[in-house]
Amino acid sequence: MNYQHSHDRSIADPAGFWAEQARAVSWFHAPTETLRPLADGTHQWFADGRLNSCYLALDQQIEQGRGEQTALLYDSPVTQTKARYSYRELRDEVARLAGALRGLGVEKGDRVIIYMPMVPQAAMLACARIGAVHSVVFGGFAPHELALRIDDARPRLLLTASCGLEFERVIEYKPLVDKALELAGHQPEHVLVLQRPQAVAGLLEGRDLDWQASVAPAAPAAPVPVGSGDPLYIMYTSGTTGKPKGIVRDNGGNAVALKFVMRHIYDMQAGDVWWGISDVGWVVGHSLIVYGPLMAGCTTVLYEGKPIRTPDAGAYWRVIEEYGVNSLFCAPTAIRAIRKEDPSGALSRRHDLGSLKHLFLAGEKLDSSTHQWLEALTGKPVHDHWWQTETGWPVTAPCTGLEGCVSRPGSSNRAVPGYRVAVLDEQGQPLEPNRQGAIVIALPLPPGCAQTLWNDHARYLQPYLAAYPDYYHTGDSGYLDEDGFAGQSHEANASHLKS
Repeated sequence: MNYQHSHDRSIADPAGFWAEQARAVSWFHAPTETLRPLADGTHQWFADGRLNSCYLALDQQIEQGRGEQTALLYDSPVTQTKARYSYRELRDEVARLAGALRGLGVEKGDRVIIYMPMVPQAAMLACARIGAVHSVVFGGFAPHELALRIDDARPRLLLTASCGLEFERVIEYKPLVDKALELAGHQPEHVLVLQRPQAVAGLLEGRDLDWQASVAPAAPAAPVPVGSGDPLYIMYTSGTTGKPKGIVRDNGGNAVALKFVMRHIYDMQAGDVWWGISDVGWVVGHSLIVYGPLMAGCTTVLYEGKPIRTPDAGAYWRVIEEYGVNSLFCAPTAIRAIRKEDPSGALSRRHDLGSLKHLFLAGEKLDSSTHQWLEALTGKPVHDHWWQTETGWPVTAPCTGLEGCVSRPGSSNRAVPGYRVAVLDEQGQPLEPNRQGAIVIALPLPPGCAQTLWNDHARYLQPYLAAYPDYYHTGDSGYLDEDGFAGQSHEANASHLKS
């Protein structure tokens, strides 16, 4: 596939382009309708399709002969723990946990809050397997913030662990959960607690259950077919009104988008080793640690640690060499922390980085100094790109898996196929190249992008679609140069989008 042809086609005929991409997904019932415009300006993709995201990530990979291939590599330098799961082993673990959730009354459409550290228990996939809607809250969030999310999502079940670890500091999660439930009006029926040896949590009789005791006797659950538009997860972002915004990601659009992303943006093939360096509490963890790599048949690295002090600034280089990482994603902040601790890059020279093909950075502005330092250090291409929690996958990026891809340092690169990016002035008029203004995306948004907020659709329509007719307002500002390469003046969403 050629980049320019693909992008042009995706804009001129979005339904035709994405119908072709949808054929890469194994549907239980293939959609007969690709794109359905709705009266309020939103759109529904693959409306009558039926599928299961956990099936695509695990069972389908086994059916295609990857049962013994490594699916997940768990590396936790903070606990001195490593584990390796084949696709078959991970499927079996997930199916048993899904059976335990069902035994606790969780059914299709029910919500489950996940408040856990970076551990390989794969609770997200277990929820997806039975059609439950998961909402991961970053482990360690304050009780008040957790309580707000509990009241909004109204989960049937809350999954947590006894603790997380931050360098040498143990953070006990159970007291935070207990306080959150004191503050929350809604009460989940049960709290399932994974006990970690670094801190053992006390359990409240009748409400709290031990993870191992609940999961061990459970019968494995089979994947449950869900509608393409059924929610896969809710991802909460902060808001200025005190009520968090629940970004809703659907099953069908997300699957089609992530299959496209892993192959054509990140150039990953089945069997390659991918490392998404983030936390599952953020959208990157959903798209690039769990669903994307596994749906692409890759091996994904799940890392519990920091870029420094675990044990030193060579931690990332050690992981790359040990597991033969082919490509990775991380935030520029992580690279700046490594550079500050090891400015000459001496620790990297202790490790063989020959497996690396690309390094992709996003999350905040990638300054030219950090870009040049990392590229010189690794000898590998370093790419900036840009996306949002709302989109769920990159908006501007170098499509390294498409012919004619060009990556330009100092830019987050050109719009990915599916996105028509524009820069408008305050009156909604297009600006000339290199003039800063509001970054917008022409409708329809491609598959995988959020089309609503949980239980608050009006709150989605007003800030995102009302400001500029026929466009989605990103809340970011920046410019496009003469060749369509993007530059941003800031990364955080504008305050009016946080209402």
